[in-house]
Amino acid sequence: MAAAGALPAEWIKNWEKSGKSEFLQLCRTLSENKSHENVTFRDIQQALYELANHVVKGNLKHDQASNVLSDVIEFRDDMSSILADVFCVLDIETSCLEEKSKRDHFTQLVLACLYLVSDTVLKERLDPETLESLGLIKQSQQFNQKSVKIKTKLFYKQQKFNLLREENEGYAKLIAELGQDLSGNITSDLILENIKSLIGCFNLDPNRVLDIILEVYECRPEYDEFFVPLIESYMYMCEPQTLCHILGFKFKFYQEPNGETPSSLYRVAAVLLQHNLIDLEDLYVHLLPVDNAILEEHKREIVEAKQIVRKLTMVVLSSEKTEEKEKEKDKEEEKTEKPPDNQKLGLLEALLKVGDWQHAQSIMDQMPPFYATSHKPIAIALCQLVHVTIEPLYRRVGVPKGAKGSPISNLQNKRAPKQAESFEDLRKEVFNMLCYLGPHLSHDPILFAKVVRLGKAFMKEFQSDGNKQEDKEKMEILFSCLLNITDQVLLPSLTLMDCNACMSEELWGMFKTFPYQYRYRLYGQWKNETYNSHPLLVKVKAQTIDRAKYIMKRLTKENVKPSGRQIGKLSHSNPTILFDYILSQIQKYDNLITPVVDSLKYLTSLNYDVLAYCIIEALANPEKERMKHDDTTISSWLQSLASFCGAVFRKYPIELAGLLQYVANQLKAGKSFDLLILKEVVQKMAGIEITEEMTMEQLEAMTGGEQLKAEGGYFGQIRNTKKSSQRLKDALLDHDLALPLCLLMAQQRNGVIFQEGGEKHLKLVGKLYDQCHDTLVQFGGFLASNLSTEDYIKRVPSIDVLCNEFHTPHDAAFFLSRPMYAHHISSKYDELKKAEKGNKQQHKVHKYITSCELVMAPVHDAVISLHLPKVWDDISPQFYATFWSLTMYDLAVPHNSYDREVNKLKVQMKAIDDNQEMPPNKKKKEKERCTALQDKLLEEEKKQLEHVQRVLQRLKLEKDNWLLAKSTKNETITKFLQLCIFPRCIFSAIDAVYCAHFVELVHQQKTPNFSTLLCYDRVFSDIIYTVASCTENEASRYGRFLCCMLETVTRWHSDRNIYEKECGNYPGFLTILRATGFDGGNKADQLDYENFRHVVHKWHYKLTKASVHCLETGEYTHIRNILIVLTKILPWYPKVLNLGQALERRVHKICQEEKEKRPDLYALAMGYSGQLKSRKPYMVPENEFHHKDPPARNAVAATVQNGPGGAGLPASLTINAAKLEESTTEETDKLKEKTQGAVKVINKAANATPKVTTSNGNSASNSKIIKEKDEKEKSGKEKDKEKKEKTPAAIPEAKALGKDGKDKPKEERANKDDKTREIKEKTPKSDKEKEKAKKEEKTPKEEKSKTVVTNAESKFAAEKEREKEPSREKDVAKDMKSKENIKGGEKLSVAGSLKSPVPRSETSESEREQKRRKVDTHSSPSHSSTVKDSLSELKDSSGKHYINHTAPALSKSKEREVEKKDLDKSRERSREREKKDEKDRKERKRDHSNSDREVPQDSTKRRKEENGTTGSSKHSKSESPSDSPRSNEKEKEKNKSKSSGKEKGDSVKTEKMEKSSSGSKKESRHDKEKTEKKEKRDSAGGKEEKKHHKSSDKHR
Repeated sequence: MAAAGALPAEWIKNWEKSGKSEFLQLCRTLSENKSHENVTFRDIQQALYELANHVVKGNLKHDQASNVLSDVIEFRDDMSSILADVFCVLDIETSCLEEKSKRDHFTQLVLACLYLVSDTVLKERLDPETLESLGLIKQSQQFNQKSVKIKTKLFYKQQKFNLLREENEGYAKLIAELGQDLSGNITSDLILENIKSLIGCFNLDPNRVLDIILEVYECRPEYDEFFVPLIESYMYMCEPQTLCHILGFKFKFYQEPNGETPSSLYRVAAVLLQHNLIDLEDLYVHLLPVDNAILEEHKREIVEAKQIVRKLTMVVLSSEKTEEKEKEKDKEEEKTEKPPDNQKLGLLEALLKVGDWQHAQSIMDQMPPFYATSHKPIAIALCQLVHVTIEPLYRRVGVPKGAKGSPISNLQNKRAPKQAESFEDLRKEVFNMLCYLGPHLSHDPILFAKVVRLGKAFMKEFQSDGNKQEDKEKMEILFSCLLNITDQVLLPSLTLMDCNACMSEELWGMFKTFPYQYRYRLYGQWKNETYNSHPLLVKVKAQTIDRAKYIMKRLTKENVKPSGRQIGKLSHSNPTILFDYILSQIQKYDNLITPVVDSLKYLTSLNYDVLAYCIIEALANPEKERMKHDDTTISSWLQSLASFCGAVFRKYPIELAGLLQYVANQLKAGKSFDLLILKEVVQKMAGIEITEEMTMEQLEAMTGGEQLKAEGGYFGQIRNTKKSSQRLKDALLDHDLALPLCLLMAQQRNGVIFQEGGEKHLKLVGKLYDQCHDTLVQFGGFLASNLSTEDYIKRVPSIDVLCNEFHTPHDAAFFLSRPMYAHHISSKYDELKKAEKGNKQQHKVHKYITSCELVMAPVHDAVISLHLPKVWDDISPQFYATFWSLTMYDLAVPHNSYDREVNKLKVQMKAIDDNQEMPPNKKKKEKERCTALQDKLLEEEKKQLEHVQRVLQRLKLEKDNWLLAKSTKNETITKFLQLCIFPRCIFSAIDAVYCAHFVELVHQQKTPNFSTLLCYDRVFSDIIYTVASCTENEASRYGRFLCCMLETVTRWHSDRNIYEKECGNYPGFLTILRATGFDGGNKADQLDYENFRHVVHKWHYKLTKASVHCLETGEYTHIRNILIVLTKILPWYPKVLNLGQALERRVHKICQEEKEKRPDLYALAMGYSGQLKSRKPYMVPENEFHHKDPPARNAVAATVQNGPGGAGLPASLTINAAKLEESTTEETDKLKEKTQGAVKVINKAANATPKVTTSNGNSASNSKIIKEKDEKEKSGKEKDKEKKEKTPAAIPEAKALGKDGKDKPKEERANKDDKTREIKEKTPKSDKEKEKAKKEEKTPKEEKSKTVVTNAESKFAAEKEREKEPSREKDVAKDMKSKENIKGGEKLSVAGSLKSPVPRSETSESEREQKRRKVDTHSSPSHSSTVKDSLSELKDSSGKHYINHTAPALSKSKEREVEKKDLDKSRERSREREKKDEKDRKERKRDHSNSDREVPQDSTKRRKEENGTTGSSKHSKSESPSDSPRSNEKEKEKNKSKSSGKEKGDSVKTEKMEKSSSGSKKESRHDKEKTEKKEKRDSAGGKEEKKHHKSSDKHR
C-alpha cells in the first residue's frame, strides 16, 4: 500500500495543486477498507504521522495541514483519538530534539488542531509541560500532585463499609475470653463453645478469630496444654491449609529489610509442627531466605576461609600502613554487614528447644552440612537436647567417683526424644544428634566431657569378657559408632576449643582404651581430612600454622620454657597441625632437636600420642627419598627424625608400640633404612650404645657385670634409663615384637645384600648391613639385660628351630640364645644350691657343672642338625655349643676396669669432700651414692670372679672331648676357624676379643688335638680375603680380633721366660703332630723360643704382604677395610722397621692418589699415616726382632732361622715331620690288616715319606722301582746303615736352608708357611714307629741307587709341574734344593719335603686337599700339597715303601745363566740394598757353618745315647720334619762315602730348580734381591758343607 511508505515528496511540493487531493484520497480509501482492521488503523496512523512530521520539519505550513486534517477527521469516528496518539509520539520526539524550531512547529500544529481533538484527550496523552505551553493547564507541578492524589483515592483508599456487619465488641469479648486466668477448671472445650457463640453473635470472621487465638498463644507460651487442644478442635471448623497460611502471613509480615521475627512466633510454629497441626513442607515455603541463598552463603564462607589461609601463608612484604588500612576496611565491613533474619534457623532453634528432633533434622537436611549448627544458638540448643537425652545413662555410668554434678531436668513434653537408659539407646538418637553437631560441640565443653566419659564407660564394658555372642555383636556396632563420633565430632570440636588441656586429658582417658591402630587411624583422619571439611577448621588450621611458625622462629635453648608453654597451649587443641610443622622443621634443621625435645614438656598425654603418630607418618612419607643424591648415605632428614625419636621417646611417656610395629613392617617389606630409628630408640631409652669407636678400656668394661658396663662401657654416662627401658620392654612384650624384630633383623642382614642392595652403591649396602647388624646386636643386648629369664625362655625358641625354621643365621641365633642359656644355668645352679647346703668350693663347682650339663645337653643335640655330619668328625657338638654359648664375662674378670672405676669414685668422693660450696646435705647424698656404687662394683667383681672360676673348672672337664680330629688336625683347625672364630669375631667388638681369648684359653687348657701354632698361622697367613669381604664395621671388629691375637703372640715373643712358661711344653706348640689313632710313648718335641720368634716374624711379614696387596688393588672396599684393620692393630704391628717402612710408603701413595678422588679414603689413610709415624720409635730392626744365629744345640732351629722366609721353616719342618708321622700311622693300619711281615716295610715307608714329598707327585711310580731295589738290598746293608745314622751330615745343610729361607721371595714364603702348617701335623710318631724306623735305618746303600733311579723320573715330573707355577715359588724351591744338595744326602730329603714340591697356587692346593681327604681319611691336616700327594700315593702302594729321590740335575751353566739374569734385574732396582744384605748374609753364613759343625756332634751323641737307631728317630722328631728324612740321608751318605759326590748331587738339584724358576713370572723387587743373595749363599754353603763332611768322617 502507498501508505506503508512515506508520503511521496512531489505531493508536498505540489500540495495545493494535487498533493492535498491525493492525500485525502489515500485517507478515504484507507478508512473504507474494513477487511483488515488492524492494518488500516496502523496505516492511517502512519499517514497522519507523516503529514505532521512534514509540518515539524517545515516542509508544510501548519494551517495547510490543519485544513486537510479537518477534512480527514470525518472519515472515521476514532480519527481524533488517532490524531492525539500521533501528537503524543511527536511530543516525545520533539522534546528530545535540540532544534527549537521543530518544537515550535509542533506547538503551532497542535494549537491549530485544538478544535479537532478534545482537551481531555490531550491532557490524558500529552506531557504536563507541553500542556502548560499550549495553555491547557496553568501549572504542570500542581497538575502532577493532583493526579497522584486522585490515583491514591481511586486505587488505594478503602471505603468504610462493613459487609459482614462485624461488631468490635465481639473482638473485645474474644480477647477477654482467651486472656482470662486459665488455672482453674477451665478447659479448651468450654472456651471453644464460648468462641463459637461470640462468632455467631457478633458476626466475627473465623479466620481473624484464629489469628487472634494465635496472637494470644504467642503471649502466653506456658499454656501449651490449653491452647494446643483449643487450636486442634478449632481447626475442625476451618479448611486444613488455613492455619498454615495465617502463620505464613505472620512470618511474611516480619520479612521487611530490618524486621526481626519474634522468638514467640517461632515457638508457636514449632509446637504446632510438633503436634502435627501443620506440615513442615507447607510452612517452609513461607520462610526466608530461600535454600539457594543459603547454599550461596555457605560457598562464600568456604571461599573466604581459603582466602584467609592464602593471606596467612603468603610472605607479606608490604609496609605496616597498608596492613592497618586493610584492618580498618575489615572492621567497616563487619559493621555494615548485619546478617538478614534467617527464619528457617529461628524455627529450627525453636524446634530443638521444644524437643522436636524429627522436624529439626529434616530442616537441617535441607541445608549444607554443619551450616545450621555453625550458628551458636542452634548448636547450644542441640547440645541442650543431647544433655537431656543422655542424662539418665550419664548419671548411671558416666559420673566420676566423688563428683556431684548438676542434674538436668527433662523436657516437659511427651513428644521429645526418649531418654537413653543404656548404651544401645545412644544409637537411636544421640549419636545422630552429635553427628549433626559436628565440630560445634566445642560450644559446650561440659557436654563434650560427658560424651567422652560415656565413651570411657562403654569401652570398659566392651573390653570385659562376660558378654554373650549377640551382645558382642551389638557392642561391636556400638564401638564402630563411637569411633565415628570420635572422628566426626570429638576431635574436630577439640580443634575449635580454646586450648582446653582438661578436655584433652579427658579425651585421652577414652583414647587410651583404644588399640593404637584405631587411635592412629583417627589421628590420620583428623590431620588429613577433618581440617578441610569445614571453613572454620580451615581457618583454624591456617592460624595454627602461622602461630607455630612464629614460635619456632624464636625457639632457642635459652627460651625453652616460655616457648614450651606456647607450644603446649597451641597443642592442646591442634596437635596434629603443630607437630607436623615442628617435624618438618626438625627434618631441615637438626640443631632444633634438643630445644624442641625440651620444650615438649607441657603437652598432654593425648598430644604425646599424637606426636608418636605424626613421627611415624613423617617417617613413612612416600615422597621423601631415604638416600642422599649421591646414593651412598642415608638422608639427613631420616637421621634427624631418628635421633629426635630416640630423645623424645626416652624423655616422655609416649607409647612405642606403633613405632616398633612400623619398623617391623618395614623389615617385613624388606626395607632396612628405618632400623636407624630402632637403633636410636634403644640407644637413648636403654642406654645401650653401639659404636665401633670404643676404646679398649670401654671394651674391657663391657666384659664385666651390668654395673661396670653402665659406669665404664659407654661414652656418655647413661643415667636413669630404668624407667624408659622398662617402658620399651613392656611395649615389646605387650605387642609380641621382641622376637619378631630380632628374627627380621637377622634375616634382613642378608636381605640387605641380596634383595635390597641390587641397584645400590656398595658403600650404602655396607652401611645398611652394618646398621642392620649393629641394631640386632644392640637390640639383642637390650633384651638379654632387661627380660626376665621366664620372659626370655618363653619367647626364644631352641637353636635348631631358630636356624632351621626361621632361617636365622647361626651367629645371630646363638647371639639370641646365649642369654637364655646363661639365665637357665644360673637358675638351675641356684636351685641345686638351695637343695643341698654344702658350702665347699668343690661342691659348688660340681653343682655348677651339673646345671651346665642339664641345660646344655639338649643344645648339644640341637646343634647337630645345623651342619653336615662330617663336621662333627673333627669338632664335637659340645665344643661348638660351648664356644657359641660363652661370653667374655665367663672367661675373664676385667680387674683393671673394676679398679679404674672404683678409683674414679674415690677421686669423686675426695672432690666432694674438698668442695666448700656444696651444701652438706647434698654432699652427704653424693657421697652415699658413690659409696653405694663402689660397694656394688666390688660385689659384682667378686661375683664374677667366682663365676669365671666355675666356668674354667667346667671347661677343664670338657676339653678332652672337644676336638675329635678324626680326619686331620689341620681339618680340625679349619672347621674351628670356619664355623666358630670367623663368624663370631666380626659379630661385635666384644665377640672379637672373646674369640682371641678363647683361642688362648683352648691353648692354655692343653686341649688335645689343638695346634695353637697352626691356628695362629692360619689366622695371620692370608688376611686378604677376609678383609676384602668385610663391611666397614666388620673390618673394625676383625681388626680388634687380630689386635688381640697379636697381643698374645707379642707377649710370648717378648720374653723367653713367658714363652717357656705359657707355651714351652704345651701340646699346642708341638712340632711333631701325631695322628690321633696313636699313643706316642715318647715326649714330642716342642717349637723352641728362637724358632717361635722366626715364626712371628713370618706372620708379620705375611700381614705386610696382605696389607700392601689390598692397598694396591685400588678397590674402595679393600683399601678402606685394610686401613681400618691396620689402625686397629697398630699397638702390636708393625714392629719390624723394614715392614713398617714398606707400609708407610704404600699408605703415603694412597694419600696422594685419593686426595681428590675419594676423600673418605684420604682421611682414613692420613689418620693411619700419622699414627704410624708416631709408632716409629717403637719399631726394631729385623735382627733384633728374631736372632738370625740359632742356638747350636737344636738342629731345627738352624733350619728355620732367618728372615721372614726362614720364619716359615720351623713351622714347615715341624709340620713335615707331623705329616710324615700321620702318613705312617695310616699306612701302618693298612699293612697290619694285610700281614705282620709287612711291618718292616711300613717303617721304611714312614721314614721315606718326607722324601716322597720331594718328588712332587711322581713319587708313586718311582716308589715302585725303589721298593724293588730296597727289598733286594735291605738284608745286606742293615749294619752299615746303623753306622751312618751317627753321622749328622745333614745338619749343615739345614742351616743353609735357614739362610736360604730368609731371603726367599716373600710370596713363596707364604706358600711355604701354609705347607709348613700342614706338614707339621702329619708327624706324631709312636714307639712302634720308632722301632720300625730303627730297622729301616739299617738299609744303608739302598738309597744311593734309589736316588739315582728316581732322579730321572722326578726331574721330568717336577719340571712339568714347576712350569705351571709362579716364578717366585720356583725360585724358592730352587734355592732350597740347591742348598740341600750342596749339603749332601741327608738334609736333601728334609728340605725337599718342605720346599721342593714347588709351592702351588692356592686353588690347586685345595683341590689336592680334597683328593687327599677322599683317599685317606686319617691323615692329619696339612697345607703342604706335596705331602698330601705323597700320602695318597703311599696309600695306593700300601705295602711298599719308597725312598726320597733328589730332583734330576741340570747343567751348572744353565744355573749360572739364570742367576745372572736375576741379578741384573734386581740390581737395576736397588743396588745399594743388595750390597748391605749380602754383607749381612755372608756373616751369617760363616756363623752357620760354625754352628753346623757343632750341631752334628751333638746330634750324634744324642743318637748314640738312645740305643742306636732309636736315637735317630727321636732326635729327628725334635728336628721336626727333619727326622725320618735325616736317617735316609745318612744311608745315602754311606753309599756315597765321598762328600764331593754329595755336592755334585746337590748342585744338580739346585740347577734343576733354577731352570724351573727361569720360566716364571716377574718377581717383586724384594724377591729378586733375595734370590740373588740366596744363590751366592748356596755356593758358599757348598764349600762349608765339604768341610763339614770331612769333620763328620773324622767323627765316625
